[in-house]
Amino acid sequence: MRVSIDTTKCQGHGRCYDLAPDLFGEDEEGYATLTDLTADRDVPEDREGDARLAAANCPESAVLVHEEAHA
Repeated sequence: MRVSIDTTKCQGHGRCYDLAPDLFGEDEEGYATLTDLTADRDVPEDREGDARLAAANCPESAVLVHEEAHA
């Protein structure tokens, strides 16, 4: 699975990076970013639950979960 952030929806609430700071970060204005662990790669299997939790807790549904894995 992979995650992405819809930057047109993100309002900078920070729930994703509060819940999973190793998967999500913040830019200088407080908007969500992906970390080295999630940018352009699959989420580690043992962290998929936290990625889903972060997506479920985003008020704007800006954190997107893509279930298909990429080679």
